[in-house]
Amino acid sequence: MDAPTTLNNESITGANDSSTSVTVTLEGLSTAVPPHKMPQDMVKILARQMLGASSDKYLRLASIMGNAGVETRYLARPPIWFAGDHDFQARNDAYLEVATDLFAKVSLSALKNANLSPEDIDCIVTVSSTGVATPTLDARVMQKVGFRSDVNRVPVFGLGCAAGVTGMAIAAKLARGNPGSRVLMVAIELCSLAFNTDNPSKADIVSAALFGDGAAAVCLRSERGEVSGGITVGQGVEHLWHDTLDNMGWDVNANRLGIILDKSIPSFVQNNYRTAANQALKTAGLQLDDITRFICHPGSVKVVDAIEIALDLESDILDHERGVMKDFGNMSAPTVLFILERVLKEAGPGQYMMASLGPGFTASFLPLKISKSS
Repeated sequence: MDAPTTLNNESITGANDSSTSVTVTLEGLSTAVPPHKMPQDMVKILARQMLGASSDKYLRLASIMGNAGVETRYLARPPIWFAGDHDFQARNDAYLEVATDLFAKVSLSALKNANLSPEDIDCIVTVSSTGVATPTLDARVMQKVGFRSDVNRVPVFGLGCAAGVTGMAIAAKLARGNPGSRVLMVAIELCSLAFNTDNPSKADIVSAALFGDGAAAVCLRSERGEVSGGITVGQGVEHLWHDTLDNMGWDVNANRLGIILDKSIPSFVQNNYRTAANQALKTAGLQLDDITRFICHPGSVKVVDAIEIALDLESDILDHERGVMKDFGNMSAPTVLFILERVLKEAGPGQYMMASLGPGFTASFLPLKISKSS
């Protein structure tokens, strides 16, 4: 089994003196969705109209929807938009418009929750894989939101569903490297813009049953020395399995970003996830019994089931993962931050571990420690 690496090739427990003396804390978190609410029953109605009530593809989609664990999702465009024919440019134009609005909204909300102003932010990490933005999304909202003109900007593309955890780990690493800094991480995905209603493949059908759109932002702060109370962010660990590039990703064509989603992912997770998680825990100086709760990107309800089995967790312990899937669908990168938001509303002191899976095929881990305030 391939060995995991930390994001900076150092031990999470602090092989480098410049890391051990700096503490990164989570100061603010916010989530948002686009305005178009889409109940699963409405998806079925539209699919029946577009594909034909007796077509094999519609019958397959209806069957998958019944077991997807999704009741509602939110879309970047109104339902009628998806009945039209849209090339890559039209889809990307929609991405730029909606993603820019969500970026500003979720950033300002996270800053407010952290009692910070836009001028306080020293670095912005943006993770998104569902559209192409050059100039980047952060540049497009600079003046509107009020960020400083000298803010560092780090756009990250291609991490997919793993990006919520990996992006936060990158932000923490950057904050740790500059003590006293404040770093904003924003995750935005508009998965619906890749939906194929013309001649959908099996992967398209599964994605139509699962995916929705959303955004999230976190504010991180670094300080020298120990911090009393709050939420401390550790160093991220990634594990990439060899020979798994075809498990998940994009098939880029003239009209859209076509989904690649292998049906074997749940069984792969059940058989391989435990080893990767154990190695990540070891790197962090932890054991499975030390973890108060895993905070996992769900992918699908089948993947959630597989994670619980792989880690010998109590059945249905990942309740917020299933709850977010039910209420929003799989929003790719932001999803794990929606789950984190729910967990933090009820979480007591303890050692937590964020985890996500994404293209590569990759597992990403990030320890969080919640301490009582002094």
